[in-house]
Amino acid sequence: KRVDTIPPSLVLAQAANESGWGTSRFAKQANNIFGEWTFIPGTGLVPKNRPAGAKYEVRKFDNLYQSLISYMRNLNTHRAYRPLRAIRAAMRDKGRQPDGMSLAEGLEKYSSRKTAYVRDIQQMIRQNRLKKLSSAYLKDLGNVP
Repeated sequence: KRVDTIPPSLVLAQAANESGWGTSRFAKQANNIFGEWTFIPGTGLVPKNRPAGAKYEVRKFDNLYQSLISYMRNLNTHRAYRPLRAIRAAMRDKGRQPDGMSLAEGLEKYSSRKTAYVRDIQQMIRQNRLKKLSSAYLKDLGNVP
């Protein structure tokens, strides 16, 4: 399946990793807790160490909820995360609840660090005991601004 839930352990580990536990410039100034980029000039924040000639910016959001929704849409639709969706579908086919540790294996393309990034996310899930949150879910907030 292309659209399905993302385990809370994975969401929280990635948000903490990408935003420096909410302390990064992008989290504070752009409500961007997942490091999402944009290629539309002037719509994001320019990273201070962006390579010369690079065109990307870090996307701005009006609030953290928008950042979360965009992140979930990204994982559920972008071709780079087909492996994550395949792992999730295989788990569902076997009657298993998808978990963050397993789905993290499908995130090699989320970061230029590839496998090292996946291992860091899994380590964060383990160290912070995030698997305990597997039954948590986001309440439907309707049209949150």
